[in-house]
Amino acid sequence: MSNSERSPELLQTAMLEAVQQLVAVVAQLRSPTDGCPWDLAQTPESLTPYVIEEAYETVDAIQSGDTKAICEELGDLLLQVVLQAQIASEAKQFNLTDVAQGISEKLIRRHPHVFGDVNVETVDDVHRNWEQIKAIEKGEDPTIAPPLSKKLSRYTRSLPPLMAGMKISRKAAEAGFEWEAIDGVWAKFQEELAEFKEAIAETDKAHQEAELGDLLFTVINLARWYDLDPSAALQGTNQRFIQRLEQMEAVADRPLSDYSLEQLEKLWQQAKARLRGEAGEAD
Repeated sequence: MSNSERSPELLQTAMLEAVQQLVAVVAQLRSPTDGCPWDLAQTPESLTPYVIEEAYETVDAIQSGDTKAICEELGDLLLQVVLQAQIASEAKQFNLTDVAQGISEKLIRRHPHVFGDVNVETVDDVHRNWEQIKAIEKGEDPTIAPPLSKKLSRYTRSLPPLMAGMKISRKAAEAGFEWEAIDGVWAKFQEELAEFKEAIAETDKAHQEAELGDLLFTVINLARWYDLDPSAALQGTNQRFIQRLEQMEAVADRPLSDYSLEQLEKLWQQAKARLRGEAGEAD
């Protein structure tokens, strides 16, 4: 019997059994007596890169529309949740039950129009109620807007740098931190580029990174002014680079490291032209 033919009750039972099996498998992997050495060596901190990686791979699968890949990547992401909960449980901090109960209670609390008697008419109403309830949960006055700096600092903690930069740029602009015209943004770009070049001529790495950050943030502001997504732009460039590299490797008769720089440049240009001809690729 396929899942689509099962009753809701059987589906729920199967789901709970599957989750319980996953929890048991992870617990076995973390067993001090007969577990896996790699899993036993992991800490919440060491697993952090995998949480990010699996989240990105899940997004990539969703964007591809491949349902089989989406299912697999969601499983990999779920594994990271269960692993973190298992490690916390071993330290007697919390367990997966606490995680599930906590998010369920939060969803019920923040959706009084579904689980209570509050009336809403628009998505904006839902968002407004959500923010007010969240403020109350944090002990804040929902009628008083939090300082802009506090609001923006949340993005640096919860988003990848490029996405955080765009969010910060937009919110700051809404608060009045904005150029009068695009010419001002381009002038700022040239200023930051010059300062970065000066920093590179020095030996202070912290200063160099600070100036590089300023330059990147200005590029993000340029993207905002032109209504472009810097994350999507960089992702596209990464993909095009790999596609061109694949084309080069397909026609190479030896490892690319054995080619001269001039030969590699020729192969690169040929790959660009071939891909452009196939899919109208931009430079």
